[in-house]
Amino acid sequence: MSVLMQVAEAAGLAKGLGAIGAGVAALAAGIGIGQIGKGAVESIARQPEAAGDIRSSMILTAAFIEGVALFGVIAGLLAVVM
Repeated sequence: MSVLMQVAEAAGLAKGLGAIGAGVAALAAGIGIGQIGKGAVESIARQPEAAGDIRSSMILTAAFIEGVALFGVIAGLLAVVM
């Protein structure tokens, strides 16, 4: 096998794994935000007077997860493009 074919094979593998990584990052973010929402609803049901604090903490945490997920998706897509 020539060196050129090995390089082409490695590039194809990197593109495939980059696409899989981008998909996994998006799925994991969806699952994480779903768990945050579930926990917030359960917490508000137990302690309705703390709804405002729980809601603001939930939104902040969801924003952090979205930021990390966006980074993961962009890194995966850059692996596909590059």
